[in-house]
Amino acid sequence: MNQPESVSKRFSITVPDEVYADLEKWADGEGRPTANLAGFLVEVAVKRKYKDKYPDVEQGK
Repeated sequence: MNQPESVSKRFSITVPDEVYADLEKWADGEGRPTANLAGFLVEVAVKRKYKDKYPDVEQGK
C-alpha cells in the first residue's frame, strides 16, 4: 500500500501587536515573509518539544 504524500498545513494565529511588529522586523531583516518566519519558528519549537521524535534538531539540522 502506498503512503499518502506529506502535505503542509495552514492555520492562523493571533499575537499581540508588539510581538507581530518585532516578528515583521526580524523577517524583513532576513529578507523573508513574516508568515514564513513564523512557520519556521513554530516548527523549531515543536521539534524541540518532541526531540525524541526529531533528534537532529538539537544538533542544528
